[in-house]
Amino acid sequence: MEQHEDNELSDNELSTLVKTLAERHVAPAALRTRVVASIRQAAAESQRESRRQAWRQWLTLGAAFAMGIVASAGAVYFFSASSAQERLAQEAVTIHVRSLMATHLADIASTDRHAVKPWFTGKLDFSPPVHDLATQGFPLVGGRLEYIGGHPAAALIYRHHQHTINVLVWPRDDRSPTPPASFTAQGYHVTGWKGESMQFWLVSDLNARELRQFAQQLRQASEAGS
Repeated sequence: MEQHEDNELSDNELSTLVKTLAERHVAPAALRTRVVASIRQAAAESQRESRRQAWRQWLTLGAAFAMGIVASAGAVYFFSASSAQERLAQEAVTIHVRSLMATHLADIASTDRHAVKPWFTGKLDFSPPVHDLATQGFPLVGGRLEYIGGHPAAALIYRHHQHTINVLVWPRDDRSPTPPASFTAQGYHVTGWKGESMQFWLVSDLNARELRQFAQQLRQASEAGS
């Protein structure tokens, strides 16, 4: 017995039949206009969103770049200021060591502050404050001329037992670094302060606690003007 397959149309035949028999309806002009307008609006929205995203990216990058510049500038300022202070402290230590190695520690050797103070007259364009703290255990032993940080300075020499203390004094300059509260290099300690008219850098191999004690007493005497 023969088997008959159901009549089936191929895809091409079906497509041809639809094109031949199906009714054609032209879309209304208003519908076409709305469709075109919708497409254009969607394209415009897409472009605006792309521009917004691009601006957000640029603003984010710009903000990050600006923050990086500010942070870098702050770091440069901090480290340069710190380095300037350290460089001057190192210079003070070098001056102290050189004074101990020289044939004479003082240009004028005297425990009398009334002899030491006028000795600087005519040698410096300022008058350094000179105090004798012998009753506190820090006698004055003399003075000499020095040059530090690009400035002429007075060096006042004090002793505490077998320890020598150099007090470097020159007019206050707000552009120069502030003396450190505590700095140590090569076994020597540095401390100091800026007064109203003068700045003081103290150097010694005296232990840091006793050097700060001496600094406090000298500062009180200088501020009192005694």
